Amino acid sequence: MFVTESKVRVRYAETDQMGVVYHGHYFQYFEVARAEAIRELGFTYADMEKMGTIMPVIEVQCRYLRPALYDDLLTVRVILKELPAHHKIEFHQEVYNEKGELLVTGKVILYFMEAKTMKRSSMPEKLQEKLQPFFY
Repeated sequence: MFVTESKVRVRYAETDQMGVVYHGHYFQYFEVARAEAIRELGFTYADMEKMGTIMPVIEVQCRYLRPALYDDLLTVRVILKELPAHHKIEFHQEVYNEKGELLVTGKVILYFMEAKTMKRSSMPEKLQEKLQPFFY
């Protein structure tokens, strides 16, 4: 299993009149953490694109348990429970506040696709080599 964590501070513009994070912003927090997770493996999304692979989001799920508030420092955890075997990669995500309370859970599924043809492809070999040690 591959697990990483990123920190995100809630900005005022991300909250409603009650100081609560607007629900749609969690998807941005998820993306920040996914991008940092890939960076921890030695890649960026730009690197993946240079290798000819794009990764569009094809499904998102989110469950809201507790609110995040203005100026909270959030921990966004990214979990890969399985090594991708085919064209899709499934990220499980959790958001915690500074007290360690679980606020939000989510799942984001992306496809590996060839940038030129927009057809599904398998995970780039270089990425697979970096991830494999976490699953054996």
